[in-house]
Amino acid sequence: MAETTLDIKLNGKKLFFASDFHLGAPNKAESSLREKRIIRWLDSIKKEAAAIFLVGDIFDFWFEYGTVIPKGFIPFISKISQLRDAGIPIYFFTGNHDLWMKDYFTEELGIPVFFEPIHISVEGKRLFVGHGDGLGPGDYSYKRLKKVFVHPLSKWLFKWLHPDIGIKIAHAWSGHSRITNIEKDENKFLGEDEWLWAYCKEIEKETHFDYYIFGHRHLPLELEVGENSTYFNLGEWVSQNTYLEFDEKEVLLKTFEG
Repeated sequence: MAETTLDIKLNGKKLFFASDFHLGAPNKAESSLREKRIIRWLDSIKKEAAAIFLVGDIFDFWFEYGTVIPKGFIPFISKISQLRDAGIPIYFFTGNHDLWMKDYFTEELGIPVFFEPIHISVEGKRLFVGHGDGLGPGDYSYKRLKKVFVHPLSKWLFKWLHPDIGIKIAHAWSGHSRITNIEKDENKFLGEDEWLWAYCKEIEKETHFDYYIFGHRHLPLELEVGENSTYFNLGEWVSQNTYLEFDEKEVLLKTFEG
């Protein structure tokens, strides 16, 4: 269970949630177009935003060496820095593609980074928010692999690779991901086999949350967890451009058309 809890006041504004931008994939040209679209979305919501939550796999790969970060993404990083300087809180979550983040965003941009799901209390509602990788039943091979990836020894060994070599290897590995593999049907609803939905149901048996919000699945979903509880999946931005909007009256999955 998550340990971090945020208390947020809307003051007549809204919360926005998005995930799975996968910046950097599948190539520079397509990623650049997506980056511009994301920036247009951020500009479109800035006047209404009480806070913005970027819920994992924002980058298709990210590793922070001691003094080096991956090349690129300057327009996006500049935009969220501008929003943060304008007083809009931004919260960043790691996903399975950018789990090797460290403290660059926190120290340089003033943007907190969360490595596990968190609780959010807002206007009397309780939210459970995280990327979603490694949660729920099944997927044991990935869960074992993630333990290897997040182990301090793995990070220590990887950092001794020259960045040109390490990042090239990482991008080759990323090329096999679900977001870039068109042969895999990400748009198929799995019914009772939706593992994050099952995970939400298990949590709800012990602790009530009004809303569960996850990414990772790459399919926009709105599913009933209990009588007064709903699971949302945020989808992705390679083809769907979906996000969640939360205010005092309603919670809506939307598609950015701009």
